[in-house]
Amino acid sequence: MDTKALIESGEKHLMRTYGRLPLAFSRGEGTWVWDTDGKRYLDFVTGLAVTSLGHAHPEITRVIREQAGQILHSSNLYWIESQVRLAEALTANSFADKVFFCNSGAEANEGALKLARKYAKTHYGAHKTKIISLRGSFHGRTLATLTATGQDKYHRGYEPLPADFGYADREDSAALEEILDDRTAAFFVEPVLGEGGVYPVSKEFMANARKICSKRGILLVFDEIQCGMGRSGFLFAHEAGGVEPDVMTLAKALANGVPIGAVLARGEAAETFAPGDHAATFGGNFLATAVGCKVMEIMTAEGFLSDVREKSAWFAGELGALARSAGITGQVRGMGFMLGLPVGAAGPRIVDFCLREGLLINCIGGETLRFLPPLTVSRAELEEALGILAKALTVCPVS
Repeated sequence: MDTKALIESGEKHLMRTYGRLPLAFSRGEGTWVWDTDGKRYLDFVTGLAVTSLGHAHPEITRVIREQAGQILHSSNLYWIESQVRLAEALTANSFADKVFFCNSGAEANEGALKLARKYAKTHYGAHKTKIISLRGSFHGRTLATLTATGQDKYHRGYEPLPADFGYADREDSAALEEILDDRTAAFFVEPVLGEGGVYPVSKEFMANARKICSKRGILLVFDEIQCGMGRSGFLFAHEAGGVEPDVMTLAKALANGVPIGAVLARGEAAETFAPGDHAATFGGNFLATAVGCKVMEIMTAEGFLSDVREKSAWFAGELGALARSAGITGQVRGMGFMLGLPVGAAGPRIVDFCLREGLLINCIGGETLRFLPPLTVSRAELEEALGILAKALTVCPVS
């Protein structure tokens, strides 16, 4: 099916929940993807921070093929060896004691919400039900996770929303003391706000949140669905700030494109769920967790994350220099290979120009360019992307 026919059929048969570009891909390799017409592109979107080890990674491909030839699914009525091994790898490399597996980021955050409510009621009483998150945050598309998302545009049309959710301003530590009260069960934080504009949360704000949560029996939950799994240059973004959560959610890059989600918890929080309290039919199945084990093996290998930090620091510096030469006053922000550049109303035009020139990036909120290349991207590929962006800033000047 050619691209035109594909789009026509899609418009007819698919619900219009996405504003799709007139583009369809047929294959990928490393940092590159090819559309159905044979044109290739540098992929600096990576499926929204999912294919962090690049497309068709040979070791990932081998695991998928081998597992598909053995067994894909049995349900969680039985033990699954690769699920246990992935849980071992995640706990060995994090603060956590135990893991629950599901299928997506939204499901992971739903699981964390349920865990927080049950934990609070079990240990403190029925009054402790509030969930607080940051304004500008994004936590998912289910009814509860979109309520936790601190952006009004995602709420419209779905009212009445679930009760006992509230929002705090990023970096307002003084106000946090009042908002995180004795009725609060959990405080959800993205260490780097992705859909909210690629804003890292400061070490000071995180440390203050940790102090308040510990004092008042509030679970501190880090949503690392986008910024986790090496994206920040650390296995988990919160490592850069030196503050540990009680609960963390993961998804996206954990299986490099195979759907998976995870809730990690420590201490009493990790013991909250009893059999029957929560479940996911496909969660932690053979395929997803076998791939997750390989992703963890690759990302925790000696030199992998230090290489990500080195390449991403160079790219951020070059991106900043390019922005200054183009007269852009906004600063590059983010961590590792999760970077944003504010360019105002020119953002969508820049994205379109880059697309025509063979570079995939996206624009958040209509004004911030977001760069999410594979962690395996080469210096030469980064230079090629910068060259295309330089042309784009010439053709689409930022006023």
